[in-house]
Amino acid sequence: MDQSQEFKSLQDQIQTALIATTRTAGQISSEDLGFHRSLNPEVGTALDEQSERLLALSTYLLRSASSISELRAPVLQDADDVENNWRAVVDVVDSLLEKTDGCLDEYTGVIKRRDADPVASPSKSRKNPSSSSGLFRNLNLVKPQLAFIHKPDNSDESPWKPLLTTKPHATVPLEDSLGTFTDEFEQNQYRHPYETEILQHKYPDALYQTVDPIPYLPFENTSATYIDTYEGVLEMLEELKTATEIAVDLEHHETRSYVGLVSLMQISTRQKDWIIDTLQPWRQDLQVLNEVFADPGILKVLHGAYMDIVWLQRDLGLYIVGLFDTHHASRVLGYQGGSLAFLLKKFIDFDADKQYQLADWRIRPLPEEMFSYARSDTHFLLYIYDNIRNELISRSDTKVPEENKIDLVLQLSKEVSLKRHERLVYNAESGKGPGGWYNALVKMPTLFNNEQFAVFKAVHEWRDQIARIDDDSTHFVMPNSAIVSIAKLLPMDLMALLGIVKSVSHSVKSRADELLALIKSARARGKNGPSMIDVLRPNTVGAIAKASFPALATKPEEKTAIAPVDQGQLRSEISSFWGGAFGSSIWDGPPTPQEGDGLRLAVPLPRLSVEVFATSSPLADRSRSKPDTSLQSSSEATPARKADDKAFIIKRGGKRKSEALSEPEDERTGEYDISFNDDNQKALDKAAQKAQRKAAKKAKKKAAEAESISVEVENEDEDDEPFDYSKAESVLHGKRKDGDSGGSKRQKPFDPYQKSTDAPKGMRRLQKEQPGKSITFKS
Repeated sequence: MDQSQEFKSLQDQIQTALIATTRTAGQISSEDLGFHRSLNPEVGTALDEQSERLLALSTYLLRSASSISELRAPVLQDADDVENNWRAVVDVVDSLLEKTDGCLDEYTGVIKRRDADPVASPSKSRKNPSSSSGLFRNLNLVKPQLAFIHKPDNSDESPWKPLLTTKPHATVPLEDSLGTFTDEFEQNQYRHPYETEILQHKYPDALYQTVDPIPYLPFENTSATYIDTYEGVLEMLEELKTATEIAVDLEHHETRSYVGLVSLMQISTRQKDWIIDTLQPWRQDLQVLNEVFADPGILKVLHGAYMDIVWLQRDLGLYIVGLFDTHHASRVLGYQGGSLAFLLKKFIDFDADKQYQLADWRIRPLPEEMFSYARSDTHFLLYIYDNIRNELISRSDTKVPEENKIDLVLQLSKEVSLKRHERLVYNAESGKGPGGWYNALVKMPTLFNNEQFAVFKAVHEWRDQIARIDDDSTHFVMPNSAIVSIAKLLPMDLMALLGIVKSVSHSVKSRADELLALIKSARARGKNGPSMIDVLRPNTVGAIAKASFPALATKPEEKTAIAPVDQGQLRSEISSFWGGAFGSSIWDGPPTPQEGDGLRLAVPLPRLSVEVFATSSPLADRSRSKPDTSLQSSSEATPARKADDKAFIIKRGGKRKSEALSEPEDERTGEYDISFNDDNQKALDKAAQKAQRKAAKKAKKKAAEAESISVEVENEDEDDEPFDYSKAESVLHGKRKDGDSGGSKRQKPFDPYQKSTDAPKGMRRLQKEQPGKSITFKS
């Protein structure tokens, strides 16, 4: 099965298990566990047992995850410990995610694989694991680079130039092969000095022939030669020149160095092993090994050489022509695993002790366990190459290019040997390039606001500067998780900042004041700065506009957008919606004050004399007579018109039944309404007629009240008459008529609003029960 398919299958299984676990946890949390505990004591006991089990598993997992970092895993004994130590739990998980990110980079080939393949599960070990192996990680040692003749310059941002002083086995002279070009990040770079030699290289014919594997020498009965002098290098070189195949491997340290250090180099032939100390001050004199490494007649066998090639160029000035990478060979053949530990188990039945993979290889002198581990990486590699070569030849079809597996592996090996070292140039503006903030930004699942994004970029750049000054790796100075936490929480005081950056180096804690000032200034600049979306999606309209017009990126001060104008230009004399139908103070001019202004009506009323109210209420005698005013249309009426205190008649909604019976039909022909077109005299005549009719009605009132006849009023349009409230009988305190008895049927009291309510009756209103006895039990 292909390794990618196997990883996909494992990923699907893990994802399925996590989804099921999450759903179960969600279902449990949605239940009322307190109720179930009180209902059934056995449920409470079972819940407590499972809680203790989960807390113990969580503590064990946190300890296991923190063993590969400098963090201290919290102990979770109860639910309160989870809440109190949540920050420590998050730090451990973040460090584990960073480690996972590195492993994925190794899996995809971005960096060299450093861990044993998970498929290989050795049944026996070459040597019992040392309990003190953890003591060999990231020790506080004196930096060996301080004693180098050519010390690293981390502040140099010029294109990195190869260290070669001579070019053995050259077809193109050294001066002609060091041309420059522009890479994808628009940075000038030097070309690979052996580019022409690698591309034109032809592998020896012996590589295409099936030969029985040459047995390796017993590991326990042989030893390796340790070289820490230049004379020893020259002696080794003479022996290497006589070989046809050599195996090479490197041990690298990258924690306490900004660019990293090649700490050890292992070289093996069929008969002998060498361990070379590459931390000596004369380390760049190892360029003499190019007489063998660049020799096209000698095959160089490496496993996973995509980072070894770069490290050899950067630190030692060594280049390889004629590479065979067993990692690519195992991938082409479809092995379940592609690591060196898997190949050792498959062909040698040897269990490599990978606990020293992450050890600090700067330790001098080397412990015996680390020395043996380094030797095992190359001692069996040529025998593994023999087996893989034979299998590639047997499974290749030279007539079909896609099935010619041996040529495919050799082509992939050439591509690996063409890799170049490039100087780490930090681009603070775009964040792209090696070590930039852009790659860390795209891996985050959350979005930052403008202030958080500005702080993230500023702290990321500051970390790179500190790492260059102290010559430490950026992850040693401050992990990415700490930068993300600072950007999210935006600490504004020293205590809050130190509470966030717990797992950082001493160089950061000693510069806490400087970092805090940087955070505050970056936050202030970020208010009007670019957003995270504009950077992640630079092709959006907003991002293009801000890039083309920087003024759009800043928020201008609020100003009045409307210039003051004359109010006469903003108002019209007539409403655009109502026209001249209604008057309004908005369109009318200011009122002119008049003497005796009081309550006025917009509709003029006719003048009424005292005689009109002679038979009416005494209140009518107090009505004042005012001079006659000519009627005007409503459109000409203005608030400035002199108002008269005039009496007016309340329009009654309907007539009493007694009045309807007593009034002749021929008298119900006149109508009176307040109209704008009536004459004052006509109005006075009508008022006098109404007063006479009212007197006649009252004379017949007693006779009409004795009869109980209900007659509907036929003419609904008949004009209403004024009602004299001064002579009306009391409704609330009406007196009982003569002849009425308690047993006889009482006459209905007078209802002045009865006529107005004459209409089809709706559904009967339901009776509502009152407190006390219900309707059923009423007597």
